[in-house]
Amino acid sequence: MLPGALLRNVDLKFISKTIDLKLGTTDSVFTSEYSAAQRVQIPIAHHDGNYTADAEVMARLEGDNRIAFTYVDNPNGSDGSVAGILSENRRILGMMPHPERAVDRQHHSADGQRLFASLMAQMAAA
Repeated sequence: MLPGALLRNVDLKFISKTIDLKLGTTDSVFTSEYSAAQRVQIPIAHHDGNYTADAEVMARLEGDNRIAFTYVDNPNGSDGSVAGILSENRRILGMMPHPERAVDRQHHSADGQRLFASLMAQMAAA
């Protein structure tokens, strides 16, 4: 359903912290409520978050505008600093950071709320 693979983090360590992401596209049911190139803070918590894909796949993802999020400071060695990609039909999002953990300012960030607002807006429009 999604190209590429997730490998162990470059430093072979579990990483758990809030990091900065840059929005790659607003053209999806997951990202339509964000602004183009917006930066958001979303927690990560993974040991196997190093997204890896060959040059052809990376070029196709970039050319098709299917990179949903990138890391501002790549914490795990992901190719192209990829934090999230979309399927060809844009209905599936593969994302290592955890937007569900960023819905309340008491938990450091509420930036994940827009991902869920995007989904709700799309469902209401259907």
